[in-house]
Amino acid sequence: MAKINLLPWRAERRKQREREFQTMLGGALIMGLLAVGVAIFHWDGLKEDQNNRNQLLEREITALDAKIKEIEALQATREQLLQRKQIIEQLQSSRTQMVHMFDELVRTLPDGVRLTSLKQSADSIEIEGMTQSWARAAQYVRNLEKSEWIRKPDVKIIDSTTPDKAARYRFSLTANLRKSEDEKADAVEGDADLANPGAQVGGAP
Repeated sequence: MAKINLLPWRAERRKQREREFQTMLGGALIMGLLAVGVAIFHWDGLKEDQNNRNQLLEREITALDAKIKEIEALQATREQLLQRKQIIEQLQSSRTQMVHMFDELVRTLPDGVRLTSLKQSADSIEIEGMTQSWARAAQYVRNLEKSEWIRKPDVKIIDSTTPDKAARYRFSLTANLRKSEDEKADAVEGDADLANPGAQVGGAP
């Protein structure tokens, strides 16, 4: 019976398998490196996109901050303009108020009474003066009580000063001034009365 030596074939088969294994291992290594490279490239792209978005957000935030500052400056300017408007309106109303006040002070002042000091604070006034007698001071207070522009006079001091008959007593009183809103309300009421004259005579046509 003939004998066949299989050792060279087996060794060759073993070497072939080793080459195939090394080839597969090298391919796997290359595929792994490619996968890692692709992953790194992908993450770098994501990182760059996120950085771009962050920069865009920062620019938008900076622009919004600038707009907010502009709005705040405009609001501050608006508040200043409103304050100036209110001051102008107060000056205009107080100008009318002062004209009526001085007119009433002169009109209600009786003989034998003279004023020495006048102080105004908002819608109230403090009046100081000299009078010949208590009766004349009392008459002045009664006149102020009938005034349309000076209301609720309140006497603080009436005392004797000098034997001078022209200025024997010193007096001090406070009163309230009629507000411009009251003047406007009276004007509206007056216009309504003019528009409906029958209401003034008991509703007669």
